[in-house]
Amino acid sequence: MSAAGHPAPAGTGGAGREPAGRAGLVLAAGFGSRLAGVDAGTALKPLTPVAGVPLAARTLRGLERAGCARAVVVLGFEPDEVRAGVEAAYDGPLELAFVVNERYADSNGVSVLAARPHLDGPFVLTMADHVVGDEVWDLVRDHRPAPDGATLLVDYKLETVFDMDDATKVQTANGRVVAIGKELEAFDAVDTGVFVCTDALPDALAAVDRERGDAALSDGVRRLAERGRMAALDVGDGFWQDVDTPAMLAHAERRLGERGGAA
Repeated sequence: MSAAGHPAPAGTGGAGREPAGRAGLVLAAGFGSRLAGVDAGTALKPLTPVAGVPLAARTLRGLERAGCARAVVVLGFEPDEVRAGVEAAYDGPLELAFVVNERYADSNGVSVLAARPHLDGPFVLTMADHVVGDEVWDLVRDHRPAPDGATLLVDYKLETVFDMDDATKVQTANGRVVAIGKELEAFDAVDTGVFVCTDALPDALAAVDRERGDAALSDGVRRLAERGRMAALDVGDGFWQDVDTPAMLAHAERRLGERGGAA
């Protein structure tokens, strides 16, 4: 059983873990319009400092802990400035590649498709605007997704979610995602924005994009869930916080203060 008493999906645990060196994928293409304008430091969301550390740098450090050897950062809005800021803020061992999603005004699944040529084998997918605790990255490091599926890390601690209206809700059963969406009425968990993926997720997103001319990550998750191929991994007591608004930013800094400044 997982930390919160929910069934753990197949592939969790140290036995059979993926070999070191898989890639991390960071989505950093959006406008960040709900956070921009709070002060000069929030003009570009991936570079926004949280407790003194830019969001993107925190994310890259997390991917190091998750066992990644390289990271693909997908840019869109103000790509040159964001890239320069990321390179200035991060001096760790990850090999970095940058990809520009020219369709950055579309949904976030399109950013995954933009990065696809740079992905080879299972990869860790996360958002540049999430603060994620080390204990969650440790779960990621030790997790292997099913060969034809993907895994979404979910939080069952609904009472601790800072802004439930903004959260992407998830309904799970037997360690699998069965439904996902911001407007979902029946749910038992929320999406943390962290995934461990195989090619199955980009494949699902590509199919949605061909049909609709756009694709959100949740669309790809839904496709895999319909086939029983989308696992849910419980973060247990793990910490995470989306940073989309000034209130979320303030909450993340408070939580980090309670944790002694450590993610």
